[in-house]
This record gives sequence, structure tokens and C-alpha cells, in this order.
Amino acid sequence: MAHVSFNISAKGVANVVLNRADVHNAFDETLIAELTQAFQTLGADEKVRVVVLSGEGKTFSAGADINWMKKMQTATKEENLEDARKLAALFKTINDCPKPVIGVVQGAAIGGGVGLVSCCDHVIAASGTNFAFSEVRLGLVPATIAPYVARKIGETHARSLFLSGDVFTAERAMHIGLVHEIVPATSLNVRMGEVIEAHLKCGPQAVKYAKKLIADLHRSDIIEYTAQLIAFVRSSPEGQEGMTAHMNKKLPNWAAPR
Repeated sequence: MAHVSFNISAKGVANVVLNRADVHNAFDETLIAELTQAFQTLGADEKVRVVVLSGEGKTFSAGADINWMKKMQTATKEENLEDARKLAALFKTINDCPKPVIGVVQGAAIGGGVGLVSCCDHVIAASGTNFAFSEVRLGLVPATIAPYVARKIGETHARSLFLSGDVFTAERAMHIGLVHEIVPATSLNVRMGEVIEAHLKCGPQAVKYAKKLIADLHRSDIIEYTAQLIAFVRSSPEGQEGMTAHMNKKLPNWAAPR
């Protein structure tokens, strides 16, 4: 059975599911490879408008699989480096996906599982979900996830949570910016559908450029860059259609019911 599955709906919504419920969707080399490939495929597919990332079963992701950890414990430094590069590539691939990524989280997100959460653009957590950067309690560090987590929660919260390994609640996760909203577990699918519909009202190309804009905000030429960007999108077919539809009080093609 595949460790990761995905499908694409008629509306262009891709559902990516971690399928290792028996081990709480823990990471191993197969899950890493399959999840990376899934996001590479979906990111390049023009039919895809939104990607939803979720985990099967009671837990979103418990982090590293114990058998995978045993294998890495006895691996050479070179083998560890190759494996770590694949894991780093996974998080970069999700983070850089040109489509909006919605994370739906339940039960727990631990270690690398929090890394997945930090790479999502909008995160909905079920009430009672717990989080932890547990690496230091194993004598390890949350290295490959750090660039994405720190951008979300800031250095001050990273210092507190990376160095202690403490378990923290969904409420604290929302307070520090890791999670955007908390709903009862029974309402996850309903809220997910509402968030998806909101994204489907937006121009696909505009969303892609808006996401890239956020990543590019530290450019040295940011003022000129933003002027060039808005001039480009205003004159693009999508921008022209969107403005015309708005002035005529109509829906643009991308927002029309299917």
C-alpha cells in the first residue's frame, strides 16, 4: 500500500493523504519520496487549484518512524547526509508549491509532522491537537524544518519550543502563528470545504504570484519588483478578466460554478 495517496477533483482540488495510520503517519524513506513526488506532480499540474494535506487516522503525523530512525542510527555519515537532503527537499517542495496548500491537522503533529504544518499556507487544527519539537529529547535537532517553522512562529517562540521539546496545545500553536484556526474534530471537513471554496474564488495565476511575492519580500529591489509585478498582472489575461468581471458585476471564469 502506498504511504501517500492523492486525487484531484473536478474543481481542481487535490487531496493528499498520509496513509500510515498504523504508525501514526510517521516518516520513513518511502513516505518522504512519495510525498515529494506528489507535490512535484501537483505543483506542475495546471488543473490543480488547491492542495489539501491531511493524515489518515487519529494522528496527523508523529514524526520519524522508529524503524527508519534505527536505520539512520547505524548508517554512515554520507548515508545520513543523503537521507537528510531528501528530507530537506521534501519540505522545500511543499513550501514552494505554487498552489495554496491547506493543512488539516488532528491528534498530534510531532517533529517532522510540525514541519509539514509549517509549510502549509492555511492550517485548520482539530480541538485537542498537540504539537511538539521533540528532537532535542532524542539528542537531535529540528534542522531541516527550522527555516519554515521559524518563518511562521518567529525566533522567540522557536527558542522556547526547539530547546525544550515541550508539548504544546493547538491554542498555543494558533497564538504563535503555526495554526490559523481551531475547530471541533467533527467540523474539520465542513471548515475545510469552506476554506477551499474561498480559495477557488481567486485567480489561479494571481494566487501563484501572491505566494511568490511573500517569499520575495526580502529582495533588495523590492520596491521596483512590486511595481513591476502589479503592472504585469494588471495587463495579464487573468487580471484583465478579473477587473472586467468586477466592473460588470459578474463572476470571472475561474470563480464560475462547475
